[in-house]
Amino acid sequence: MTERSPIGRFRFMDEQRVNLDGFAVENPSLGLIAFNSPTDPQPSLVIVDGHVIEMDSRAAEDFDILDSFISTHGIDLAVSKEAMALDSITFARMIVDPNIPRTEVVRLAGGMTPAKLAQAIAQLRPAELVIAMTKCRARRTPSNQAHVTNRSDDPLLLAADAATAAAFGFREIETTVPVLGDAPSNAVAVSIGAAVGSPGILIQCSVEEAIELDLGMRGLVSYAETVSLYGTEQIFIDGDDTPWSKAFLTSAYASRGIKMRVTSGGGAEALMGSAEGCSMFYLEARCVALARAIGSQGVQNGGIDSASVAGSVPGGVRSLMAENLMVMLRNLEACTGNDALMSESDVRRTSRTHPIFIGGSDFICSGFGSIQRYDNMFGPSQWNSEDIDDFLAMQRDWGVDGGLRTASEPEVERLRRRAVEAVRDVYGLLGLAEFTDAWLDEAVDAAGSKDVPAADFMVPLTASRLIRDTNVTMLDVIGALDECGYEVEAERLLAMLHARVEGDYLQTAAIFTEEMSVLSLVTDPNDYSGPGTGYVPTRARQLEIDTIRQQRSVDDLRSEQDGFVTDRLAVLGAAGPASDPRDVVIGVSPATAKAIWRTLSGLTVVDALEELLAGLEEEGCLGRIVRINDTIDLGLIGLKAARLAGSGIGIGLQAKGTALIHRRDLTPLANLELYSVAPSLTRESYRAMGINAGRHAKGATPEPGRNPYSDEAIEARYHTTVVSLVAMEREICDPAAYPESMSLTEAHT
Repeated sequence: MTERSPIGRFRFMDEQRVNLDGFAVENPSLGLIAFNSPTDPQPSLVIVDGHVIEMDSRAAEDFDILDSFISTHGIDLAVSKEAMALDSITFARMIVDPNIPRTEVVRLAGGMTPAKLAQAIAQLRPAELVIAMTKCRARRTPSNQAHVTNRSDDPLLLAADAATAAAFGFREIETTVPVLGDAPSNAVAVSIGAAVGSPGILIQCSVEEAIELDLGMRGLVSYAETVSLYGTEQIFIDGDDTPWSKAFLTSAYASRGIKMRVTSGGGAEALMGSAEGCSMFYLEARCVALARAIGSQGVQNGGIDSASVAGSVPGGVRSLMAENLMVMLRNLEACTGNDALMSESDVRRTSRTHPIFIGGSDFICSGFGSIQRYDNMFGPSQWNSEDIDDFLAMQRDWGVDGGLRTASEPEVERLRRRAVEAVRDVYGLLGLAEFTDAWLDEAVDAAGSKDVPAADFMVPLTASRLIRDTNVTMLDVIGALDECGYEVEAERLLAMLHARVEGDYLQTAAIFTEEMSVLSLVTDPNDYSGPGTGYVPTRARQLEIDTIRQQRSVDDLRSEQDGFVTDRLAVLGAAGPASDPRDVVIGVSPATAKAIWRTLSGLTVVDALEELLAGLEEEGCLGRIVRINDTIDLGLIGLKAARLAGSGIGIGLQAKGTALIHRRDLTPLANLELYSVAPSLTRESYRAMGINAGRHAKGATPEPGRNPYSDEAIEARYHTTVVSLVAMEREICDPAAYPESMSLTEAHT
């Protein structure tokens, strides 16, 4: 028996990209449940003589290593009695109530156990999560983080792409390696490139923790975030770690002036086979409580590498945002995921990110892939360089600050050139590597590593070995930059070293402005308390958000139209009626050959007229061009043309390309044929309309022409241009003006 094939509608649905995603049936025993597993503990906290003897339905003698650490270091016992006594729904309402300040809900959250805080946040609906995030994030000003990596660890391309990321507004840049030994070179190259692009960019090279700390102590990186936490003891044991070792590492970074956040995320425990039957959200509540307990200033969470696991179950995407909010309520910096690609569906990708984008976060993405998707050595991000224009348009659509800005092509080219030249000169002076001119030119122009065939894969490995063996530090890099004539970049990197000594950027949620001021929970605290409060972009920043490279003004359109001016269309004089039954008048709109010369399809008005005239000639008719000056309405233009025509048949043609066939005895809107979708019209379309107009003139009944089909978003692409073209028509239209006869001369040879 042959297997039955689905019907066509379902065959079509099966081919859509959303069906490349995996979707799981809820299974608490495997941890495949977002909220409220039957195994999740009930909130509880019992304190005797200042010691926790029970937490979340577990007695102290049964505590695992997470319980022990959290109960000792992660709960504010001074407020725990008050906080734990609150009804969870009451606290959930406090979170979104603009009349209750952020400081108060943070104070109460500090006294809550993981299960209690999870229970309260789970009450929030999606729209309430947006309000809660707006209110509860630590830093008032949102920001964004970029991934800058490539498949070949190409130092020149890394520098060029880091400069590009800085130009687009990213304030943190994270790199990693496909080859572990390349890490020192990557750190140096990205640091130089970022300094070319902007002052104050924080740099991370995400590798094994000991190597990463060594890079930090050399001054080659300025922050870290790949210190992973998990919600069950077994996974800590599997990784040869404990909360105490993570706390020690946190202190090691801070003691050397290196900003650090930990990484966790719902679904990790299920993915690693040790969820202990608990929900993803409860296990993440333990991770976030632990992050606070070990002294981290922030958390990168929201699924991260396991985002697709969380996204596979009902409510999973909501839980990813809810765990970000949990970080904020623990008074920590929130680096809100949106880095690992959760779905192959563009709709689901946007659905996952958009509420966070609207609510605002300390870092909207913990790794927007500012490079090509194939070059992202963390794996494709939720957002990649293919999506930068979309993200910038989303900022503009909603008028919100997602941390990015438009960068002009000439400026990006300049920065990329300077970045690759700086790396070439520094590597040369330090004896690390030499680069060919072809390699430099390819790196400047490249969209990704596939565009740099001149790259030598051994260069980063050799350079990294020399950096390690000769103990190159950031001071050496700064000295080389200064000696090679890159004083500005040298000063910017030296300022970063000064900042590490001062330590202000170790404050929670700290970033640097381009003026090297620290914005943090301390210096830029979130003060949202309802409409009219909280972060609002400055006028200059709002202009950055609103200005994207694709926007066009009426003046821009006039300039574009001026490039198609021709002397082939000339005015002969006033136009009058004719009596020849072969006479068909092509009525054109007022701006034709005055302000508008090209139609929306890319054809010129002359192209369209040539085809209309040729079609009429095929049918033995005489085409006559008349500019109708007193109206821009296409129906009236066509009707007026028909009333001037000896045949009683007229063609109306707006300069933007819309066209119709009219007859003198019809009402303005009752035309014979209409081509309304001007952008999709071709020479063949206009030729067919000319032929049909000729057949109408002869009394025949032609097969009606139809608009060429397109599934393109015609309105989205062209309507703003239509507004400008119509404005140009209206400026020229004169209700008292008479029709003018026009001639179309042959093209010059």
